[in-house]
Amino acid sequence: MDIINKIEKEQLKQDVAAFNVGDTVKVHCRVVEGGKERIQIFEGLVIARKGASVNASFTVRKISYGEGVERVFPLHTPRIAKIEVLSKGKVRRAKLHYLRGRVGKRALLVKSAG
Repeated sequence: MDIINKIEKEQLKQDVAAFNVGDTVKVHCRVVEGGKERIQIFEGLVIARKGASVNASFTVRKISYGEGVERVFPLHTPRIAKIEVLSKGKVRRAKLHYLRGRVGKRALLVKSAG
């Protein structure tokens, strides 16, 4: 088991931003189209985090043209260039799946911490 733990530690990213559920983040994703690579920004609210170490992932939700869009990102993937935290949120739940049933401004309403 020591060998597996050693390999997993090598694959962990060292510069992961400190964010939590309820925070509004900008995720800078690397997208490969043809032979070119570009950065695509996905901005939204973190509604869930799960897993630990290499298996950690988080879900980001945004409203685009009146439709809710969610993306699940692995935390330690090389496809993520960086994660910017725009605002901290103060929530009392570990998962914010109840926001899926909301429409409009209420769908992204989370109190700011501070």
